[in-house]
Amino acid sequence: MSVPPFSSFLEEHRVLVYRFLAATVGPDNADDCFQETFLSALRAYPRLDAGANLRAWILTIAGRKAIDHERRRKRRAVPVGEVPDRVTLAPPDGEPEVWRAVRELPPMQRAAVVHRYVLDMPYREVAEALGCSEEAARANALEARRRLRTRLATVKEER
Repeated sequence: MSVPPFSSFLEEHRVLVYRFLAATVGPDNADDCFQETFLSALRAYPRLDAGANLRAWILTIAGRKAIDHERRRKRRAVPVGEVPDRVTLAPPDGEPEVWRAVRELPPMQRAAVVHRYVLDMPYREVAEALGCSEEAARANALEARRRLRTRLATVKEER
């Protein structure tokens, strides 16, 4: 068994990867992360083993690109004229608060939630995509749900 041509691989996985990235980094940044993901995949594709799990492999790359994006975002300077007097929890431009809360989760928890609940992957595949045990994948998803529940309850009380 050999790996399919890259164009077939891209066509088969593009929607899945884009959904993951849109949920992880937001729709405004998903395009850039998507391109970075598939550029990295294209470079590594010739060296890929024939028996590799392509779905887990590309989602692992996408998860790393999402983490890289978050690190770059945190390092950006904020112009003084744009710093708010107080932090507001209102979502920007009508974005649902739940997605904003998901993007504020730690990277592993965010990835676990998106893999499990957005992409509807079983925990075995979540673990493979995250490079951890199935128990760790479950623990990350559980802690993420707890944090989201707390965060969204706080937002609801403030309104």
